[in-house]
This record gives sequence, structure tokens and C-alpha cells, in this order.
Amino acid sequence: MLQALLSEGAFIVKKATKKRVKRREWTKADIKELKVHSKARTPVIKIAKMTKRSVGALRQKALNLGIGLGHQR
Repeated sequence: MLQALLSEGAFIVKKATKKRVKRREWTKADIKELKVHSKARTPVIKIAKMTKRSVGALRQKALNLGIGLGHQR
């Protein structure tokens, strides 16, 4: 049956695999950089691209540190 489907030009589609999340610890240098960006009021999207972290991760860390983040505070 499978050979008949393949010979007629049917395609077998692979199931997409989900991308695994790799967690990285926050170093002292990362925290220092986040505080500098907070004072400079750098937009969160720019910080996310520079640090290669998600916007949500940056906001959560800023909340835990008690600092504001983003230019619209």
C-alpha cells in the first residue's frame, strides 16, 4: 500500500520537532548590563536582541531586581 502511494507521487511529511529551550544563568556582568540599559532607557526589544534573551525574561529579571525597564515607564 505504501509503495502504491509513493509511486503515485504522494509525499510523506515529517512531523515538525519543537525547539528546545536552553536556559542560561544570569551572570553578574549580565545584571550590570541590564541596569545600565535601565538607566539609559533603552527599548526592551533592543536589549533582547543584544543579550539574546526574550523580552519576558528581561522583564522578569528587572522585576526581581526592582528596576524599571523600557523607555515607557
